[in-house]
Amino acid sequence: MDEGRGDGGRERLVVIGGDAAGMSAASQARRLRGPDELDIVAFERGHFTSYSACGIPYWVGGEVPERDQLVARTPGEHRERGIDLRLRTEVTEIDVAGQRVRARDVDSGAESWTAYDKLVIATGARPVRPDLPGADAPGVHGVQTLGDGQALLDTLARTRGRKAVVVGAGYIGVEMAEALINRGFEVTVVNRGKEPMSTLDPDMGRLVHRAMEGLGITMVNDAEVTKLLTAEDGRVRAVVTEDAEYPADLVVLGIGVRPETALAQSAGLPVGAHGGLLTDLAMRVRGHGNIWAGGDCVEVLNLVSGQEQYVPLGTHANKHGQVIGTNAGGGYATFPGVVGTAVSKVCDLEIARTGLREKDARRVGLRFETVTIESTSRAGYYPGAALMTVKMIAEHRTGRLLGVQIVGREGAAKRVDIAAVALTARMTVEQMTALDLGYAPPFSPVWDPVLVAARKATAKVRAAA
Repeated sequence: MDEGRGDGGRERLVVIGGDAAGMSAASQARRLRGPDELDIVAFERGHFTSYSACGIPYWVGGEVPERDQLVARTPGEHRERGIDLRLRTEVTEIDVAGQRVRARDVDSGAESWTAYDKLVIATGARPVRPDLPGADAPGVHGVQTLGDGQALLDTLARTRGRKAVVVGAGYIGVEMAEALINRGFEVTVVNRGKEPMSTLDPDMGRLVHRAMEGLGITMVNDAEVTKLLTAEDGRVRAVVTEDAEYPADLVVLGIGVRPETALAQSAGLPVGAHGGLLTDLAMRVRGHGNIWAGGDCVEVLNLVSGQEQYVPLGTHANKHGQVIGTNAGGGYATFPGVVGTAVSKVCDLEIARTGLREKDARRVGLRFETVTIESTSRAGYYPGAALMTVKMIAEHRTGRLLGVQIVGREGAAKRVDIAAVALTARMTVEQMTALDLGYAPPFSPVWDPVLVAARKATAKVRAAA
C-alpha cells in the first residue's frame, strides 16, 4: 500500500540507509522534533542497524568476542524512540519531482511508494569486487557488513587448510591480514601497489611492508591478480597473478570501496569526480533544498587541498548524520570538511596519516619540503620506549603544515591528532614547535616526536626560502 504525506499535517522524513549516517540523522532529528511533529521512516536492506563496520576485522580476529558488541543501537531501540525502521527493505527508486521513494521488501518482493517532505540519502559504499574468473567462488569473501563478517567466520570454522590470501593492502587488507594471523592462518597479501598502504607515501609504506613480513605475513607487491582458481568442488584454491600462483584455502578481498550512488544518480542528483554525491556545508544535496546526503556515499571538502575528496570513514559518517539530523529537525549545523586523518594497525604496528601525501601536494600544484625523523614514544631511558618514524610535509616558503605520516609501535598512531588539529588551524611548522604538549617520561620524550619533526621542517623551510 502506498503512503502519502504524514498524518495530521505532520512532516515526514524518509531516510535511506540504516547505519552510521542514516540513523544518526534520524536520531538527531527525533531529539529535536517529537513524533507529534515529525514522522520518521527509515529503510535498511540488511538485518542490522547502527553498527561499527570498522570493528569487523577485530571481531573476525577474535579481539572482539561477540558480533553484537559492534552494534551501537538495535532496531528495537530505534523503534522505541519513535522511528519507523523497516529492515530488509530496499529503496529502488527516488522520484524527486513527486517527493516519494519506491521500496521493495527483500523477502517478499512486494513494492510500495512512500512520500516524503524531507529525504536523507545514506546508502554507504559498495566493496570493489574484481571482474575476474573465480571471484564469486565459495571461499572468496568481502568484508563490508556484519553479514559479511559472519559469513567469513563460518568459512574459517569449516576450512581445514590454513592458507589465506588477502587481495589488497589498504586499511581493510592489512587489518584482515592481522585477523587471519590471529586465527592461525598462513597469510599472503597480494598488492597491486609498490608498497602496502597507498594512503602513505611509498617510503613510509616500505616501513609497513618490512613490519608485516616480520610478523610472518608474505607480502607480494606490484602484482596484479588475473584470476582465482577453483577446485573440483567449486571452492577457491589459488590466487593467480601474471608471475605466480598462490595457494588459498580462503581469499579475502580488501581492494577498497566506492560510493553507492547508483540510486541517486538515476534520480538525477549530482555526483563528483569520485562518484560521490555533492553536498553543501549543511550536507544538502546541491540544488535540492529538502534532500540531504551523508556517510560513505558523499564527497567532502579537503581543507588542506581545497578540493573534493572521497573519504569513507565512520567518524565522518556519524558527524554527517548529526549535521543532517539537526538541519532536517529544524536547527542549523554545518560540516566544514576534513583534513584526511586515519589510523590503523597490523598486530603491534601502528599506522597513521593526516593531510596530504607528496603526490597529493603535487597534484594541486603545491611546492613543499619534506622531513623524516626517528624518535621514541617515551623518554629513551623509560621502560617500553618504542621507535617511531614521523614524516612531515610543509609548504615551500610559507611553512604551512601540509601533512604528517607516522609508523611505529605503541603510542605512535594517536600522535597524528596533534597534526590534525594543526592542519585544521592552518598552522605553520614553526608555530607547531611552540605547542604546549603534555610531557612526562612514561608518555613522551621532552620533545614530542611530532615537534621534533616540526623543528626539522622549520629549519628546512628557512633554508629553502
